[in-house]
Amino acid sequence: MNFALGSEKTITTRGVIVLDSKLNRMDIARAGARYGEGSLRVMALVLLVLTIIMVSRPNVSLADEIPLRVSVQAFVKPEDERLRVLMRVPMDALGDISFPVRGQPGNLIFSEAGPAMEAAAESYVLRSIQFFEGETLLQDREIEALRISMPSNREFRDYETALDNVLSPPLDDSVNLYFLQGFLDVLVSYPIESPESRFSVDPRLGGLGLETTTVLRYILPDGEERTFTYIGNPGTVYLDPSWYQAALNFVWLGFEHILEGTDHLLFLLCLLIPLRNVWALIPVVTSFTIAHSITLMAAAFGWVPSANWFPSMIEFLIALSIVYMALENIIGVNHRHRWMLTFGFGLVHGFGFSFLLTESMQFAGSHLVMSLLAFNIGVELGQILVLIVTVPFLYLLFRYVLSEKVGVILLSALVAHGAWHWMEDRYAEFSAYQVGLPAIDGAFFVGLMQWVTLLLVSAGIFWLMYELFNRYFDPETSTLR
Repeated sequence: MNFALGSEKTITTRGVIVLDSKLNRMDIARAGARYGEGSLRVMALVLLVLTIIMVSRPNVSLADEIPLRVSVQAFVKPEDERLRVLMRVPMDALGDISFPVRGQPGNLIFSEAGPAMEAAAESYVLRSIQFFEGETLLQDREIEALRISMPSNREFRDYETALDNVLSPPLDDSVNLYFLQGFLDVLVSYPIESPESRFSVDPRLGGLGLETTTVLRYILPDGEERTFTYIGNPGTVYLDPSWYQAALNFVWLGFEHILEGTDHLLFLLCLLIPLRNVWALIPVVTSFTIAHSITLMAAAFGWVPSANWFPSMIEFLIALSIVYMALENIIGVNHRHRWMLTFGFGLVHGFGFSFLLTESMQFAGSHLVMSLLAFNIGVELGQILVLIVTVPFLYLLFRYVLSEKVGVILLSALVAHGAWHWMEDRYAEFSAYQVGLPAIDGAFFVGLMQWVTLLLVSAGIFWLMYELFNRYFDPETSTLR
């Protein structure tokens, strides 16, 4: 049943509109165009209103932004019965704290900024950092002084100068300083039992920016200054660690490093794939351990080139060592001489370990040798864990899933494929450096003597191992089966 609607269309009882053939299609197009133009006008009006709102509130939008990079400076000094902490934080890292401002774009009113400075210090700085005397958390802190400093202020070069600056009168209100610029200087003290105690800090200031770098300087009672530089939240930092605190810290650091270093793990896997017999593994693992210990200790004492290209070259050589060992697994392994190659590559991997160790030696306090040995022990414990897990896995894989020959070739090929791409990328990075001849001066000859000494020590140890492993592999005297 239909109802007539003029001469151009009809509507059925089911609600379906039927257009008559007389309807002009050009009319439909013009109607659509008018509708589109109206929609564009509405959208433009909405965007205009939103733009006016955002422009009229610049302070809110800017204050809510998280800075890309933030640099925090700090001094920590025990004095008599208090631990004084002096910190400098950029103003743009203080979030949505409402500072009193005047005019446009919003210059600070320093005489009225006290409550806002205290709120910023409590909310963004002091709640995010904890100090310990021994194992005791320091509490009852007291804010001694707060001050806003100009961006050009360079008074944080040493503790006494920074202390004088934060205790000086505030800037005059006539000084024009935009509220997101400058620094907030905070002086806070904690009651302590003795300045001779061992102090530690758990800083959690990483949320101030996407990347927060902190430079903390600890002044010991005898006047010695130790500098700590770290990014983000490093966990507990012992400002003057005991020997066992340093040892435990570096054992864990070395253990964690070997397990997180994918390239070192793949190199170990290349050693294990064809040599799953414990007696066959002893010479290889021993030579790798001794070799990387030599260069690790040399690097810790500064016996490495300071050129920017050196780390890139070592990373390239590490990838090359993995490719070579994987290809040797495919072609065939000479068990008697493999420890020699492992010794050479171990020297390279030791330099790779040292890059992390060099950055972490700042946390060793006065226990440099102990921390070095502890780091090496941590690396060895990580290697032992890898052996314990990997050897049984390979045994079961080659016994129940793949034949030994196919498994060795397949796994080695997969490792070689991944390491080859690493090698290409790292070579491209290394090639970007301009490697020139060094200047012939006193530093050159000092470095030359260090490298000659390193080579002589490595050659001597290699000769001792050669004599030892010749007897080890001698069928008449060896227990190797």
